Amino acid sequence: MVDKRDLSGLFRERLRVLLARSGKNQSAFASDVGIDRSALSQLLSGASPRLPRAETLLNIAAEHRVSLDWLMGLSQDEGLTGEMRETFEMEEATGGYDGTPLARWHAEAAGTKIRYVPAGIPDLLRTEALIDFESDVSLRSREVQAGETQYRIDYTRRPETDMEICMPRHALEIFAAGMGVWSGFPAEARRAQLRHMAGLLDELYPAVRLYLYDGRQRYSLPYTIFGPYRAAIYAGDVYLVLNSTAAIRALTRHFDNLIRGAVVNAHEAARFAAEMESGIR
Repeated sequence: MVDKRDLSGLFRERLRVLLARSGKNQSAFASDVGIDRSALSQLLSGASPRLPRAETLLNIAAEHRVSLDWLMGLSQDEGLTGEMRETFEMEEATGGYDGTPLARWHAEAAGTKIRYVPAGIPDLLRTEALIDFESDVSLRSREVQAGETQYRIDYTRRPETDMEICMPRHALEIFAAGMGVWSGFPAEARRAQLRHMAGLLDELYPAVRLYLYDGRQRYSLPYTIFGPYRAAIYAGDVYLVLNSTAAIRALTRHFDNLIRGAVVNAHEAARFAAEMESGIR
């Protein structure tokens, strides 16, 4: 933990650096960041260990193109890293699911629309047998995957849930045939998975809506859009997190384009999964 007095002292030192670097007098500097000269004088004097309001900190950082971490003495990097952090981050997908970024992002986005492009069979629709099989193949923690599945199911049963899922139809066809990453997954387990999937899709509709698009005409990396707050692109054990409004809107347009290319719409998805089950011999 960093003592508040130490933070205040580091902030004061860096504020003085910015004032000197600006070449302006205190009145002009204060005006540029939206405070009056007397408030700036108090910040520079160190008479109080309190830091300024968040709005003031953000204004100073933005006006002088430095990161908040540097301004508050938490980082030695004052430049582009701070600017990038507003729009792009990387988070590791490690530990128990309750402690993962995904759980936190879902909680923060409660009541807003979640848009989800899975890497394979959607997490909330997987059976325990599939989780076990994929854990052995991918070497990902079975406990984390099981926790993620249960969390997503619980999340979708909340009354405020609004979730759209898009995935290529051929992914389900490959699964049903026991090909690709699912080679070696027994036929009976595949039937049970598709039966489980059909049941959940029927139960959760319309709060949860699955669309299957033609993978020959559309392409997508796996990602999730958490309402208006952020989008997370899944890259193995790392999430590439986009926080800027422009990036979230761009991915939302991409997601909407996947829906427009759907060959199986949400109201048909449960029946399609049931038909895939009946076709497995």
